[in-house]
Amino acid sequence: MSANSPTLVLDGKALSLKMEAQLLERVTRLREDTGRTPILATILVGDDPASETYVKMKGNACKRVGMDSIRRTLPSETTTEQLLAEIQALNANLDVHGILLQHPVPEQIDERACFDAIALEKDVDGVTCLGFGRMSMGERAYGSATPAGIMTLLKAYDIELAGKHAVVVGRSAILGKPMAMMLLGADATVTICHSKTRDLPALIKQADIVVGAVGRPEFIKAEWIKDGAVVVDAGYHPGGVGDIELAPLHGRVSAITPVPGGVGPMTIATLIEQSVTAAERQAS
Repeated sequence: MSANSPTLVLDGKALSLKMEAQLLERVTRLREDTGRTPILATILVGDDPASETYVKMKGNACKRVGMDSIRRTLPSETTTEQLLAEIQALNANLDVHGILLQHPVPEQIDERACFDAIALEKDVDGVTCLGFGRMSMGERAYGSATPAGIMTLLKAYDIELAGKHAVVVGRSAILGKPMAMMLLGADATVTICHSKTRDLPALIKQADIVVGAVGRPEFIKAEWIKDGAVVVDAGYHPGGVGDIELAPLHGRVSAITPVPGGVGPMTIATLIEQSVTAAERQAS
């Protein structure tokens, strides 16, 4: 790619609006055929302002596509046992099609045990070990929402993955690891790196596709990324920056996700899409 070629902007906001229009049709059809409305249950433990905002955004997205949402807000001092009881009640509620436990939970709670208590057919955020294992093995499961949203975005823009070298920087259970597995499933060759990887710039320099999922503002420098690469930034930090230094890359890389407006809207659209699918599966 030449130095002044235009960089393709992978517009997650525009794609999410398109997805929502299609989801509204699916929800309307489901209600007409079965009399039932898809319901997403969200659980928020404590009063973290960022988590509060995310839960509100997810509730608003449900409204836009004609879904209902149930919100459970629990106090900061909630125990693992109390949270597990709340999840089991939602698992048993036949009107609830998807369950979202907002991450992170207060430190006294065993988050992994609570994630894994969510029934597989209601794990629309793709957070359970069982869901991750099934997805990794190519079996039916709901993918973790952010990486699944990234895959949808790449597909919508016809980004070729087969045979390409993808470098994922980050190894979290709900982003870095499932992202690597999904790229592998799409026939990419995948290297997983993290903040402790030796000679990280040299590894990133080899990447045809770079995914920033390390959770540190502008940790990945523009100079580490080769010309013509596809750059996906899954981070979001105060000041509207991601995990990658994006500004100097425009005109130098082939495609890029903006921050904000790239990966973020796709996460929510994917969560809603998987909730609608869960409702359709239950109805059939």
